[in-house]
Amino acid sequence: MAKTKLHYNKTYSLIPAIVLSLAGIHATVAQNLDLSDTGQLLDGIAAIVNDGVVLKSELALQAALIQQRLMAENTQLPPPDVLAGQVLERLVIMRLQLQRADRLGVEITDEGLNMALADVARRNNVSLTQLPELLAEDGVDYTGYRSEMREQLVIEQLRQRDVMSRIVVTPRELEDYLDRQEGKAHLNQDFRLSHILVSVSATATLEEVDEGLAQALEIYERLQAGGDFAELAVSYSDGQSALEGGTIGWRSGDQLPTLFADIVPGMQAGQFSEPVRSASGYHLIKLDEVRGGEIIIEDQTHLRHILIVPNEILDDESARQRLIMIREQIIEGDDFEAIATVVSEDPGSAANGGDLGWNGPDSFVPEFQAVVKSLEIGELSEPFRSPFGWHIAEVLGRRQHDTTEDVQRQQALMALRMSKLEEETELWVRRLRDEAFVEYML
Repeated sequence: MAKTKLHYNKTYSLIPAIVLSLAGIHATVAQNLDLSDTGQLLDGIAAIVNDGVVLKSELALQAALIQQRLMAENTQLPPPDVLAGQVLERLVIMRLQLQRADRLGVEITDEGLNMALADVARRNNVSLTQLPELLAEDGVDYTGYRSEMREQLVIEQLRQRDVMSRIVVTPRELEDYLDRQEGKAHLNQDFRLSHILVSVSATATLEEVDEGLAQALEIYERLQAGGDFAELAVSYSDGQSALEGGTIGWRSGDQLPTLFADIVPGMQAGQFSEPVRSASGYHLIKLDEVRGGEIIIEDQTHLRHILIVPNEILDDESARQRLIMIREQIIEGDDFEAIATVVSEDPGSAANGGDLGWNGPDSFVPEFQAVVKSLEIGELSEPFRSPFGWHIAEVLGRRQHDTTEDVQRQQALMALRMSKLEEETELWVRRLRDEAFVEYML
């Protein structure tokens, strides 16, 4: 039975290659807070956000973290007040998102949080139980880390609800997209991108639009004069990746945001664009690196199977015994296709006589794939268990297949969704900000 592939956007923080010394940063933050008459540290309010606040301690800690990361990446730091303003705006946006998530009842269960933490542990070659110790070695409090991760997962789930779930790609859009991309070499290439956004509100006056353009042109002139893109992004970008130096990471050629699709393929690595207008403002795009362009060859297997699902009446052993009898009937000459059509409980393949068609190695759950891999062509397996129930399977053929076109079509659908997601997310964030009551207290 085909495996359901879960695609998860990992926007939460991973343990970086250069680990931040949080203990020292917390000490620095503590020194910067005011003291009361009794010698106790007092916090303060950096911004009021609707019915919530951003604390000065939050701002100081996040600014210190980002400052240390930028220094580790050899990115020129902007003036302290500029960096603080960028960090504070990010914290305001985060608070707005969490407030909306709370109103809508968006939650992350402990199970879901543990799955995300387990993935972080795996990426760092440790088990989940070893993760707290690994974090502690670098001065990171595990309880605080869990809390921050939960918040980031909540925000990602909120974005899926508010933005991604509302993006629709019509069949006509898909076909038009494929027609436009036909013959373009960049489809099989990956591009690492950075970008600077000078945001312009949807309700901006002509004067405000002109001011945005003027600022974008000023940044462009500074880039032409040799200015560092990452430094300028940290200082001036209104984009979600500003404090990462504008880096938005790798995008495949068919997943480029709509705004970038006509610009990036014609650029050379290291080149940046002139300001480009969109609904959210003016963008400057930098192509950092290009890779890929290879033909995609996949080892595929053609097979068929019969599935029996245990239930309250038919227990595990009874389901297995039933398949043993069915297997014997097929070996003795009964028609596999006819039997599968009648008895198989896989709704996706029963009507086709159990035929699953041609599939790549990542198409099935591990238990199913292990059996398929061990079979010779024409060999009928013994009954075996998977998470879906009990199976018998037969391999009908094997081949190496150029799936470039198939993959491109599958990726085209995702590309259209992702291209809309970039712009829609910026607009969504801007609407949250424009509709909120925010008062800065610094």
